[in-house]
Amino acid sequence: MLLQPNQRIKLDESDDQLFYDYPRFVTHVDDGFIQQLTDLYRQRLQANMRILDLMSTWVSHLPTEIDFAHVEGHGLNAEELARNTRLNRYFVQNLNTNLQLPFPDQDFDAVINCVSVQYIQYPEAIFSEIHRILKPGGIAIISFSNRMFFQKAIQAWRDGSEAFRVELVKGYFTSVPGFTTPEVICSTSIAPSFLQWLGVGGGDPFYAVIAQRLA
Repeated sequence: MLLQPNQRIKLDESDDQLFYDYPRFVTHVDDGFIQQLTDLYRQRLQANMRILDLMSTWVSHLPTEIDFAHVEGHGLNAEELARNTRLNRYFVQNLNTNLQLPFPDQDFDAVINCVSVQYIQYPEAIFSEIHRILKPGGIAIISFSNRMFFQKAIQAWRDGSEAFRVELVKGYFTSVPGFTTPEVICSTSIAPSFLQWLGVGGGDPFYAVIAQRLA
């Protein structure tokens, strides 16, 4: 296993569904991050793809001009997901207690996950599921910044530097046989870290780790 038991611990060990029981109609990153993410999706996703937006909210940041065959949304708050106009369908599931995704093998062309990977306690299992449901050649895009609900992020994420977190997500991919070598895209903030936490200057750092299921 990639993570040790203590690295999976959260400061708030209550059921995640209780924490997300009420909707938060906000974006958890700044406009610069969102623009970079939408541009990345524009470059890597194609029309008529079947997409799973894993751990989604009320907005998916997908390019408005691209028509996808189907966008499936997953999350922990049904009210948020119902507000997301890009989703054709959605479902609620706690991935930390139910580790299996309810889809057949090779069902999606792409899996996307935005600023939520830090909350996954069993990433080895979840990334194995991502691999299972992707079609050969299908792409997974995991994006994140330095923001988080600190009490709900796993210890490995809380304790690690930004560079360590990038390596951690790369490790999630490489722990599963059958992914390509992960590609990293990053645009770090020029502001001191304490100012970033306050939302002052420099913009949110942008990280994306990308891999494809081998054909």
